[in-house]
Amino acid sequence: QVVLAESGGGLVQAGGSLNLSCQASGRTFNTYAAGWFRQAAGKEREFVAGNNYGPTYGTSVKGRFTIVRNYLKMTVDLQMDNLKSEDTAVYYCNARPRSSDWSQTTEGFWGQGTQVTVSS
Repeated sequence: QVVLAESGGGLVQAGGSLNLSCQASGRTFNTYAAGWFRQAAGKEREFVAGNNYGPTYGTSVKGRFTIVRNYLKMTVDLQMDNLKSEDTAVYYCNARPRSSDWSQTTEGFWGQGTQVTVSS
């Protein structure tokens, strides 16, 4: 069993930065791939960034977001720079089997989510 808890969301102006953090509990967490998804109002859940032996990014955030995983602390952070209004969404931390594809938007364990709002 893996339990995930996100923190760090909030309101920021366009062009600004935020850092989201996900704290995991559960001894098996380090055996999973871990990443972030987001869901904007009225839209489907979208892959943002993942770490599975190395980083992977969604097209819309590549070059602006950075995922950092700390196996000792069992955290996975998402540094978000140059934020845009279209980044507004609830952001979810996710842990899944390393064999899983990031296109599967319901796979694995999920946190409760943290709201990120970018004002233009």
